[in-house]
Amino acid sequence: MKIEASQKSTSTYQIKVSGRVQGVGFRPFIYRIAHHYNILGWVQNRQGEVLIHAEGSPENVRRFADAIIQDAPPLSRPSIDQSEQIDCQGFELFTIKESATGTEADIHLPPDHFTCSACIDDLNDPDNHRYHYPFINCTQCGPRYTIIRALPYDRPATSMAGFPLCPECEAEYLNPLERRFHAEPIACPQCGPQLQFCTDGQCINDSEKGLNETIDRLRAGEIVAIKGIGGYHLMCDARNEAVVQRLRLRKQRPDKPLAVMFPQRGNSLLDAVHEELLPTEREATTLISSERPIVLCKKLETTSLAPSIAPGLLEVGAMLPYSPLHHLLLSRLNSPLVATSGNISGEPVITDNGDATQRLESIVDAFLHHNRPILRPADDSLYRIICDRPRPLRLGRGVAPLEMRLAQPLSKAVLAVGGQMKSCVALAWNSRVVISPHIGDLQSLRSQQIFSQTIDDLQQLYQIKIAAIICDAHPGYDSHRIAHHIAESLKLPITEVLHHHAHASALYGETHKEDVERDWLVFSWDGTGMGADRTLWGGEAFMGKPGHWRRFASLRPFRLPGGDRASREPWRSAQALLWESNETSPTGSVPNWNIPSKDIDLLHAAWQRAINAPQTSSAGRLFDAAAALVGVSPQVSYEGEAPSRLEAICQAESKMRPPLLPLIGGNDGVYRTDWGPLIPMLLNQQLTQAERATIFHHSMAGIIVKQALRAHEKFHISHIGLSGGVFQNRVLTELAAQQLQELGFIVHLSEHLPANDGGLCYGQVVEAASQF
Repeated sequence: MKIEASQKSTSTYQIKVSGRVQGVGFRPFIYRIAHHYNILGWVQNRQGEVLIHAEGSPENVRRFADAIIQDAPPLSRPSIDQSEQIDCQGFELFTIKESATGTEADIHLPPDHFTCSACIDDLNDPDNHRYHYPFINCTQCGPRYTIIRALPYDRPATSMAGFPLCPECEAEYLNPLERRFHAEPIACPQCGPQLQFCTDGQCINDSEKGLNETIDRLRAGEIVAIKGIGGYHLMCDARNEAVVQRLRLRKQRPDKPLAVMFPQRGNSLLDAVHEELLPTEREATTLISSERPIVLCKKLETTSLAPSIAPGLLEVGAMLPYSPLHHLLLSRLNSPLVATSGNISGEPVITDNGDATQRLESIVDAFLHHNRPILRPADDSLYRIICDRPRPLRLGRGVAPLEMRLAQPLSKAVLAVGGQMKSCVALAWNSRVVISPHIGDLQSLRSQQIFSQTIDDLQQLYQIKIAAIICDAHPGYDSHRIAHHIAESLKLPITEVLHHHAHASALYGETHKEDVERDWLVFSWDGTGMGADRTLWGGEAFMGKPGHWRRFASLRPFRLPGGDRASREPWRSAQALLWESNETSPTGSVPNWNIPSKDIDLLHAAWQRAINAPQTSSAGRLFDAAAALVGVSPQVSYEGEAPSRLEAICQAESKMRPPLLPLIGGNDGVYRTDWGPLIPMLLNQQLTQAERATIFHHSMAGIIVKQALRAHEKFHISHIGLSGGVFQNRVLTELAAQQLQELGFIVHLSEHLPANDGGLCYGQVVEAASQF
């Protein structure tokens, strides 16, 4: 394809464009605007950058350069790094050159994208040769991260290399004026991937028949494992309580909420959602955003969704179809489906057909496979609206790899490996930090394998060789162990960062926009993490900035009977508070948690001797204890269940003033809030569970406000940060933020990174970079 000259060129520029310009239709876009502005020359992909030679009239070249940014494809994020005037070479055409592979890499990897409206139109057009084809895509949609083997992003370097193009697809692929020009996953029923339905050892190898059989099985109340973009979903009828209960029993997931995918009816994207849920305007906007994430939305009282989808909670994780296969399934069913991750609980989502068959056969009744290889898993992203902004709880498909920036460039490339839970890793060089999709908790072998694979993948894809490693200071974390093994084998230096310093630095690094690095007070509240004194921190307030954090305030410490078991048995934290406060006898428990008295006796004896009873200042464990004392969740089956259930019963306002919690200065210079006065209130049977839960949340917000006021009084601190998994709690966070803002403080919350441990790896980079 070429553009003929119609006027003599008088101005010539070489333009270098970087940013997200791979896999987003950027070269055909440049070709089209060159055609429009009568520009001659060429465009070429060079290892993540795009180089343009542009000849034309001065005015046309100027308009062309402006259009590169102003009219860029929706999925791209271009920036013009260089625009240099050079001698005219007298081109008579404008061409798209083949990609150059020998240039220095400046790679910006695109995430996977939801199916665009143009492809949905093709999908539903009986006259289109891709009618009802479940793998339709174009340059503006479809898989990217999960199918790319290497860059430059060309078809032979993807998992589509094994699908030779038919003549019709090849013609589109080679035509710069087609929207599928160099759409690397391009395919059709004649040349592309196909579906395979399997059950009881029998398979249907016809896509349409397999799809119809899947729909029949879902209608009949069966559970089907369905392979998608970044892995398998376990899907079933979201209105069928019996099948949802059966899914929970088989997956051994008794209480953890299940996501629900709603059909999209024509142009009415959210009609089906509104039948069951009550999304706010901000939640609705997030649901239909380009990331197509799961968004937590309030249930309607009249909802017909199965009660066991989110037991004990007011919200459901809602999502819209984002792949052509989803659209075909949901449009024909016209009913919401449970769409939970296809994995063994706690592990990364399964991507391989054989692994799925072997590992999920005891959970599902049937499989809908396909034969397009998924090279790396990408779970669905998860958001919650807090303080009127979408806050990520999990980075995944559509969002990650997520690129962040550093205020100061690094002198060497580093790898940061995060923590133990909600694991993500970060690769950082110069001023760039790339954060992987959510991997999961690292206690299983498969999680550790995917963790190591992700580390290798990021270095290979971005063509970066690490020169240093950063890890959490806790020696018991698998990420810590793996990081030390890598450092030892490659003879690389390793830096250990305190868990809660990383939380504070993640927030500071993401949201700090000022030229002057001022001191902040950042509340780093979560479950537990190792502190500088080797005790378990989790309710800290740090003053300063990355590399210079000082522990300003904390919570009254207490000993956790049973150590790590307390995270799954909140009654242990509650019992510890009772013992610390002398509110009950050693053999009693208030209320009754159905724990044998002899077990309580043994536990108390061990607790008195500090045997397997580490000291902690954890705000997360305080929330656990409050839930148990109120009688909501003495025992739980997933992390964060007790605080979530406690939050769910909160009332809009508290009729009773929260008890006064003393703030006491310690000999070590750290102020500590005494939670002791909360215990009588939490045990007060004259108050309802909802009243006690509400007062507790107001009390915890009051702790934050009182500590912030003390920091302002002594050090004139005006910037307050809220970071750590506890601030996934909307009631607490909005109470604290509102009160702080009314007092004149500037409050910072993360918008791009999870406040939980999913943001630790970025915080580790920011913290360690300030020390290099």
